[in-house]
Amino acid sequence: MLTRKNNRAINQLRPIKFTPGFTKNAAGSVLVEFGDTKVIVTASIEDKVPRFLQDTGKGWLTAEYSLLPGSTDKRVSRDRGMLVSGRTQEIQRLIGRSLRAAVDLTKIGEKTVIIDADVIQADGGTRTASISGGYIALCEALKDFTPSPLLEQVAAVSVGIIDGEILLDLDYSEDSNADADANIVMTASGKILEFQVTSEKKPFNMEQAIKILETGEKGIKDIIAIREQLHLLPSQP
Repeated sequence: MLTRKNNRAINQLRPIKFTPGFTKNAAGSVLVEFGDTKVIVTASIEDKVPRFLQDTGKGWLTAEYSLLPGSTDKRVSRDRGMLVSGRTQEIQRLIGRSLRAAVDLTKIGEKTVIIDADVIQADGGTRTASISGGYIALCEALKDFTPSPLLEQVAAVSVGIIDGEILLDLDYSEDSNADADANIVMTASGKILEFQVTSEKKPFNMEQAIKILETGEKGIKDIIAIREQLHLLPSQP
């Protein structure tokens, strides 16, 4: 039986903490902590939309993501201008796609919501933490819109396979040694928004793929329960 750090069960999340209103200037903000992973997520609103949405009456949501220098054991260079890594682009698109599913963009007018996820300390699961916390920042930013444009809650979590065991919410030491890893994004009602699973060292079978999804669903329900129990959502859909 695999032993995890702090004797965490294979289907147990790391300690999670959300601190909403973490910065005062953004329309919405939150400090997200999944174990030693810490991300500041802000939501800003601009009174414009991309050209393809002009004169449609419909809004947009996009995301930017960054690993800040000092967030890992070796200094990470900042992404500057057009020099954005492929990894960063992939994560930004994932965050944007996931949180767009939480909003009826026809109800915000021709405005753009910008989600900024800045990782100040990375220990695995930064993209899923950004999504799970990003929903709180999004709620805060849209709390004064009437009627509420918010749809279902959205959350995300990572899952991996190590030595045949399927583990929930991997830290970096686990993620870097996983035979396969996955990022799962779902709504509160269990609808799948994203199911990314990749064999890193060993192929996996269909039974394992289903178990990965089931484990991710369990973790996402736990994350949503934590948010609700702590009354962290400024506005409920």
